[in-house]
Order: sequence, then structure tokens, then C-alpha cells
Amino acid sequence: MPFLHQELANEAEAAIAAMKARAIAARALHARAELLRHMVTTARKFAARPADEAVEGVVREWMDAWGLDRDEWPRLAVEMEVFTLAIRGFVAAPSDASDAAVRDAFAGLEAAFVAAGTTLADEMAWRSQCAHGWWGVVSPEPAGLKGAKPRPSIPPLDPGKPFWENGCADFCRGG
Repeated sequence: MPFLHQELANEAEAAIAAMKARAIAARALHARAELLRHMVTTARKFAARPADEAVEGVVREWMDAWGLDRDEWPRLAVEMEVFTLAIRGFVAAPSDASDAAVRDAFAGLEAAFVAAGTTLADEMAWRSQCAHGWWGVVSPEPAGLKGAKPRPSIPPLDPGKPFWENGCADFCRGG
């Protein structure tokens, strides 16, 4: 039987390892959920426009905001278009079928990011102006992230709050 100080150190190590794993998982889930929330809100704003115009506008703005050049990321652009169109269909007529289309398109988008050597959650966390401050505490933006733009809209961390309460910019919280 280990002495108390060894036992507590072992328990602390195990708890920290579990916290790290859960924090990484929570960041990935939250970043993906926030992207979906944002896309639904954006689709509502573009609902009156013709589908091709709306999809192109959203994807162009999205790629520009994330610093992704369409010529360098053609598969991502295609998958972003498919995903945006599926979100648009869901917003126009929420149903099990339109939700299934969103799920399929979302899986395709995630697969495209993985094929490009990254993840959708990482790119949301590292590129979006609507990233939550705590995401960077869990997994900081890599130095030299190609195409990354300054993100002054992300509120600075508030040392008076637990890290997970450091959210996104106010303009990102709409509908």
C-alpha cells in the first residue's frame, strides 16, 4: 500500500489526465456545436436569396474569414458548399430528412478537414472570430498557422472566472 503522499499524487495525476482528456473532448464538441449554431443563424439571414448565391456568399465569407484559399483547399470548398446547402435545406424545412442531410454533409466536411491534416474543431477554434476564449487554453493556436488572421474580437481571458466561462464575442451570440 502506498503512503498517503504517494496515493494522493497518483490520484491527482489520474484526475489531471482525465481532466485533460475531457477538456479536449469538450472543446471539440463545443467548437463543432458553435459552428452548427452559427451556420443555422447565417442560413436564416440568407434564406431569401437564391440558393446558389446564398451558398457561394456564405462559403466565400467563411473561407476568407478563416484564411483558407479556395485554390489551395478545393475539397474543403466543395464540402463547405455541400454543408451550407444542407443547412439551408434544414432551415427552410426542418425534418428528419433534412437533419440527415446535414449530418451527412457535416461528416463529409469533417472528413475533408481530416484529409487535409487537421480537424474541423481545431480550425473553428484557431481561425473563427467567434471562438470561445477557453478553447485556446485547452489547445493554443499553433505558431505559424498558415492563413491565420488576427482575431481581436475574441475577448481576453478573465482571470476572475473559471477558464470554461471565457466565451466568445457578443456579436457571435445571436439567435
